[in-house]
Amino acid sequence: MTAPDARHISVLLNEVVDALSPRDGGVYVDGTFGVGGYSRALLESADCRVWGIDRDPAAIARGRQLALAYPGRLEVIEGRFGDMDALLAERGVESVDGVALDVGVSSPQIDEPERGFSFRFDGPLDMRMGRDGPTAADVVNTADEGELADIVYHYGEERMARRVARAIVAARKSAPIERTRQLAEIVRSVVPKGKGDAIDPATRTFQALRIHVNDELGELRRGLAAAESLLKPGGRLAVVSFHSLEDREVKTFLKERSSPPPSPSRHAPSLAADARSPSFRLLSRKPILPTEAESHSNPRARSARLRAAERTTAPAFPAPGKEAA
Repeated sequence: MTAPDARHISVLLNEVVDALSPRDGGVYVDGTFGVGGYSRALLESADCRVWGIDRDPAAIARGRQLALAYPGRLEVIEGRFGDMDALLAERGVESVDGVALDVGVSSPQIDEPERGFSFRFDGPLDMRMGRDGPTAADVVNTADEGELADIVYHYGEERMARRVARAIVAARKSAPIERTRQLAEIVRSVVPKGKGDAIDPATRTFQALRIHVNDELGELRRGLAAAESLLKPGGRLAVVSFHSLEDREVKTFLKERSSPPPSPSRHAPSLAADARSPSFRLLSRKPILPTEAESHSNPRARSARLRAAERTTAPAFPAPGKEAA
């Protein structure tokens, strides 16, 4: 296994490091290790320690190779970043100084045909970031038409989702849909390419299936809550997202947790009493965008958005599905 490929450049790398402001002796989490770009940059910026987390075994193998260059300073864990608080607690780590998340699929996953993330190459219709759970082929061959339409509409924001679902169900009656090229051709047959549209008609359907297969939005919600519980007062969170669904989740999370509680009111005293003090302070009101130079040199960066915030001394909000203490 070789070191991370230099062609796979982490998006908004300098901006993420600036937001986290690493210091000597600090402890940081790279929750979406991938090729290790953020981890390497943090380790080079300060005499700190980094925990890299990824559910992809290939990323873990790359991380173990990179760790050899930073003895005792980089450790990688195979798992989901939504479980980062539990994963670190198992290793005796109760709090950290910073968390970096680069949400979505990584460049190596897209570039490897056998992973089935992209229709640029023909490969098995897999799309799993880890080694467990149903594949995209399982979903397109077993889900009913209504469920498929919901997946494609909600996660791909595809206006013609019902048409896509109908075409998938019709095609699978003849033969199972097992290859990326098969699925892309089915979608293209019913979704016309818009005038001047540079996006392939199959893009939104592939995005939707990937998000569904990996429960990416649920994972993001859990990861944000886990980071909130792990970060020390003054610790920082930096999240890079690549499409509106992800960015909306991050924006909503940070807005809720950085807004001041409502002023007491005689009309609604219970609301004021139950209000929580902000657990985060936004580092910038608007998302940080890539420079023109980065967008030109790295096409993946064009849609990237970075949102960053600093942990306050207030208690963490209740995690999703848990009652307040």
